Amino acid sequence: MRNFFNGIGNAFKNVWLAIKEGDIFVKLSLIIMGLGYFRRKQYIKGVFVTVFQLAVILFEYVVGIPYLSKFNSLGTVQREMVFNLNTMKNEVNDFDNSFKILLYGLVSLFVLAVALLFYFMNIVKVRNLQIADESGKHINNFREDAKDLLNEKFHITLLFFPVMGVIVFTIIPLLVLILVAFTNYDETHLPPTTLFTWVGILNFKKLFASSMTVTFGYSFKKVLSWTLIWSFFATFTCYFGGILLAMFINNKKTKFQKMWRSLFVIAIAVPQFVTLLLVRNFFADTGIVNTICTHLGITNLFIHLGFVKSSLSYIPFLTDPVWAKVMIVLINMWIGIPYLMLIATGVLMNIPADLTESARIDGANAAQIFKKITMPYVFFVTGPYLVTSFVANINNFNVIYLLTNDVFFTQNQYLANSSAQEVDLLVTWLYRLTSDEYNYKMASVIGIAVFLICAVFTLVAFNFMIKGDKEEEFQ
Repeated sequence: MRNFFNGIGNAFKNVWLAIKEGDIFVKLSLIIMGLGYFRRKQYIKGVFVTVFQLAVILFEYVVGIPYLSKFNSLGTVQREMVFNLNTMKNEVNDFDNSFKILLYGLVSLFVLAVALLFYFMNIVKVRNLQIADESGKHINNFREDAKDLLNEKFHITLLFFPVMGVIVFTIIPLLVLILVAFTNYDETHLPPTTLFTWVGILNFKKLFASSMTVTFGYSFKKVLSWTLIWSFFATFTCYFGGILLAMFINNKKTKFQKMWRSLFVIAIAVPQFVTLLLVRNFFADTGIVNTICTHLGITNLFIHLGFVKSSLSYIPFLTDPVWAKVMIVLINMWIGIPYLMLIATGVLMNIPADLTESARIDGANAAQIFKKITMPYVFFVTGPYLVTSFVANINNFNVIYLLTNDVFFTQNQYLANSSAQEVDLLVTWLYRLTSDEYNYKMASVIGIAVFLICAVFTLVAFNFMIKGDKEEEFQ
C-alpha cells in the first residue's frame, strides 16, 4: 500500500515538473492537448488527442452534466400521466429514470476519470518530446509510430480491444452492482414507473439483522454456512475421486483402459443442463429411483432405521433438506470426477519415473509412494486448479438450481421471508431475489459478499501455495 501511494505521489510530481519546466507549447497543452505534438511535427498524434479532448467535452456536455446533476438524488420527477392542453390528450410527462441516472452518471464519472488520467499523461509525453527535440534525438513520425504498434509495441495493439471489453462488460457492470447496494432499488421502487434513491449502508445492516419481519441476517448465516460446506465437499470429493480414478484406470493391471476412460468421458460430454434435469426426474418423489427402492424394500428399511419419516411412503431425495444436500454432493461427484480424472491423467503421466523407481528400490510400498510422491506432485501441479475449483463451486449455479428448482420447497418461514431455501447457495439466493422478487438492492449486497469471500480465499490460498521454492522438490 505504501508503494502504491508513493507511485501516485511520483506521478503527480512528474506532471508538476513537466508543467513547470516545459516550454509554452507544453503549457498550452493544458488547454488544447494536441499543441505540444503540433510543435514537434507529430500532426497525427496532435489531431488524435485533440479529437479525443473534444469528444470527452461533448460527451460530458450532452450526457455527463444532465445526469450527474441528478446523481445525488437519482431523480425527483415521478412518471405520471398529464393532460396536454395542446393535444387534448393524456400524455406521459418528462419523468426521471433512476436507473438511467445511476448508469449514465457512473459512465460519465468513469469517462471523466480516464480522460483526466490521459490528460496528465499527455503533459508528461509532450514534455518528453520537448526534451528529445532539444537534445537532437530522433522523433518518430506517424509511419514509424505505426510500425512500432506492429513491432515493439504490438502488445499494446493486441491488448486494446480485450481491455475495452473488460471495461465495458466487467468493470462498469461491477460498479453498477456495487452502487445499487446503496439504494432502495426493489419491487416497490422499480424504474421507470417509480424512482429509487440512496439509502447508504442500510442494506448492509439489514443483511446482518434478524427480526420477525426482516430475516436476512438469519438467512445469510444459514446460506453462507451451507455454501462453504458445499464448496468444501464438492471440491475435495471430485479432486481426490478424480485422482484415484485416474490412478485406477492408468494402472498396468487394469484391463480395457480406453473403454473405462471413454465411459467416464461420456458422462461429461452431455451438457449439464440435460443430465441434471434427467437426474432430478430420476430422484423425484415419484421417480424411477423411488419406485425401485420401494419394490426392493429399501424405503421400508430406511423408515424402520429412522432415516425417513414414517409418514412418508418414499425417500425424499430432493425434497428433504438433509437428503437433498447429501444427494447434491453425490450427484456433483458423478459430474465432476471425470473432469479431474482427465487432468490427473496428464499429471500422473509426467511424474518423473526416477522418483518412483528410487522409492521402490528403497523399499517403499504403493501407499507410501502415493503419500510421499504422487500426491505432493499432483497437488503441486494442480494446486491453482484446486483454488479456482473451490471458488467456482461457491458460484456453482447449475448443479444447485437445476436439481432443486420447482422440486424443493422450504418449510422454514424465516428463510421463506427472505426468499431463501436450505439448499440455496449465495449465488442461487441472489438469483431468486432478482428474478422472482425483484429485490435488486439485497441481491447486490449479497453479490458484494460473494465477491469478498472469493477474493479473500483466493488471495490467502495462492499466497500459501507460492510460499517457498517448492519447485526444487521435483527437479
